[in-house]
Amino acid sequence: VTPALALMLGLAVGIDYSLFILNRHRLQLAQGMAVRDSIALATGTAGNAVTFAGATVIIALAALTVTGIPFLGTMGLVAAGTVAVAVVAAVTLTPALLSLLGDRGLPARQRARLTRTGGAHTVRGWAALVQRRPWPAILGAVVVTGVLASPAPQLQLGLPDGGQEPADSTAYRTYDLIRDNFGAGANGPIIAVATLDEPAEDEAALTATQLDVAEDLQQVDGVRYVVPFGTSEDGSTLAFQLMPQGGPSDESTVELVDELDSRADRLGAEHGVDLGFTGQTVANIDISAQLGDVLPTYLLIVIGLSLVLLLLVFRSVWVPLLASAGFLLSVLAAFGGVVATYQLGIGAGIFGVNEPGPVLSFLPILLIGVLFGLAMDYQLFLVSAMREAHVHGEDARSAVVTGFNQSARVVTAAAIIMVSVFGGFVFAEMAMIRPIGFGLALGVLVDAFVVRMTLTPVVLSLLGERAWWLPRWLDRALPNVDVEGARLERSLGHAGEGEPRQPAGSVAVPRR
Repeated sequence: VTPALALMLGLAVGIDYSLFILNRHRLQLAQGMAVRDSIALATGTAGNAVTFAGATVIIALAALTVTGIPFLGTMGLVAAGTVAVAVVAAVTLTPALLSLLGDRGLPARQRARLTRTGGAHTVRGWAALVQRRPWPAILGAVVVTGVLASPAPQLQLGLPDGGQEPADSTAYRTYDLIRDNFGAGANGPIIAVATLDEPAEDEAALTATQLDVAEDLQQVDGVRYVVPFGTSEDGSTLAFQLMPQGGPSDESTVELVDELDSRADRLGAEHGVDLGFTGQTVANIDISAQLGDVLPTYLLIVIGLSLVLLLLVFRSVWVPLLASAGFLLSVLAAFGGVVATYQLGIGAGIFGVNEPGPVLSFLPILLIGVLFGLAMDYQLFLVSAMREAHVHGEDARSAVVTGFNQSARVVTAAAIIMVSVFGGFVFAEMAMIRPIGFGLALGVLVDAFVVRMTLTPVVLSLLGERAWWLPRWLDRALPNVDVEGARLERSLGHAGEGEPRQPAGSVAVPRR
């Protein structure tokens, strides 16, 4: 799964990050800037924002190491490394290729069209439309995300078994054949190991202990039968195979393992043995439980990180809170969609879900990490342009529309690319990668078009001037983060319209 995840993220962010720089370069060419100057300025402004945006994704993925699950930490680090390569390629290879393209980066016909429209003609009226009807827009966004998120409370975590594989695969056919002939539990037996406090006196005593332990294990609800299958050479360790009533990922099997763990000390004490349980089924259940326990901690880390980063970037109290609340809506909607499709089986035939079952145990943490980084990307490129327009004299409501029109076109294209790339993995050969692609595609779709491009401009318009409020003491304490290189643009004198002007998406704000 790790190479497939890295490929998925590398394709998506690699294209998007280069797109941000390319879009900035083309807009500057349309304004008459020389090719080499435009490449340099686009790299120093949009490239700076790409570096910051990529850093948020890298941090969120690297934070998967806090789960304490080694394989998940490896997945996070490999994916983070892929994103880092994509960032480096965007700020080095992309400018080099643009230099080779020269004037061909913007054909004359397209240059004329962009000059007339300002590059935002496809989305110019949306922000103004939702601004005129704020409450229906808010209600619609909440209803859409609420409906999608409604199955999320039913989330059950587990690792996939052969039942989730495609119907025509050898893995599924084998799983189904064993289930039909020997019961579902035969696909995931539980191994019990009993270590004697003192070695048995003779073989007869050892056999008696073995049978007594097996009979007591047989009495536990949910155990179909018990088979003693091994004894160590020194006679101190006994092994048993427990056949559950349900399959390895069934909720009944999870309950059985919990029951066995809770009764292990008592059962062992009755026969003078130390009793424990292992096997692939038990390992999968333990991993899923551990990931479920660490999920709230990881979510708090990501939300806390987003608040700090956005506070530095936008120098506002309300914008980070709005961004984090929107991120939660997107994540819950993605969770709900995955649960509905892969666990409850709604639309299973459309997405090639053979047998619904528990959701991949590490999928929620992966979704949180990746969606966090992508959501911050869109928040950065949209809201920073609104902040820039406000700083340069527009009232709060007008600045929302102006900033939206400057950035929405490239964010729309970036989101469509992301959804297309992630959606392409929904029908991947590996069953484990399918729900990841589905969840990321749905999460990006909701975050970009419902949260960032609908809910965010509406709420910022309702807040008005309060949207940019920051206590004076906090304003003085925070460093001034020039994310998109506004100082560079002013120092080069590329302002236009008679005064030094920050680029779309910059966030440098004069100190009060």
